[in-house]
Amino acid sequence: MIETKALTKRYGTLTALGDCNLRVERGEIFGLLGPNGSGKTTLLRLLLGFLKPSRGTATIDGLDCYRESLAVHRRVAYLPGDARLFRRMRGREVLRFFSRVRSGNNLPRALELAERLDLDLAPRVSAYSTGMRQKLALVSVLAADTPLVILDEPTSSLDPTVRDTLIHLVREARDAGRTVVFSSHVLSEVEAVCDRVVILRRGELVHTQVMSELRRCHRIRAHSTRPLPAPPPELQRDLNLTAGSNGQVTIETACELSRLLGWLATLSLAEIQIEPVGLDAVYRRYHAGETT
Repeated sequence: MIETKALTKRYGTLTALGDCNLRVERGEIFGLLGPNGSGKTTLLRLLLGFLKPSRGTATIDGLDCYRESLAVHRRVAYLPGDARLFRRMRGREVLRFFSRVRSGNNLPRALELAERLDLDLAPRVSAYSTGMRQKLALVSVLAADTPLVILDEPTSSLDPTVRDTLIHLVREARDAGRTVVFSSHVLSEVEAVCDRVVILRRGELVHTQVMSELRRCHRIRAHSTRPLPAPPPELQRDLNLTAGSNGQVTIETACELSRLLGWLATLSLAEIQIEPVGLDAVYRRYHAGETT
């Protein structure tokens, strides 16, 4: 659905995005992670044809994002990070407007989504809270019948219950065959909803993480009363074992826990703690000390 090749955007001597190569498959929830200034917004603006690349190419559904931007826009529903709505209109009027100006927008579907998000459509947008305006923008985007949905910080200003509902809606879009790009600062949400995630740092794509693989990774902390023997040969390639002071042992593994636990049961270990590695640990490898 999306492909970039050496995609680069420079402003004078500043490289906002450099040599970005990525592919987003159809029917995938694809996450973008990185702090402010990492290149996420530049990448999204290049994909939408709002910016002209300094070098390289970007395509959506086989169409050049800059030269064929109008055709690209027909295939994309986009929620910007600072969505603006018609403040004098009532919520229902906003949804009716979008259903008329864009083919593929379904008013009954929009009304259904508004109900699921517990959004009152009677007041004027000017009377909405920030969270209510975010809900209205989300409904407008998710009601569009497009193969690609791009969500930039979709959960900002939403309470936890509504965030959970949104995650379900994003999964439903994926299950219906739509592709979703999910850009967020909230690691737990990205971890919960995305199939694959890329991490950007200072304009460079530095890591790609398949979430199904990450969910198999665990960290085991234990106290050993004796020196640890070498792991069996069939486990050695899948383990990262660190022995600290006072018998403290840390093991990181991506192998099946059943294989590892059989070996651990033969050792003199106490106070064993098993935890998933999680996306936070991967993110901090590239952005230790930075805020998202």
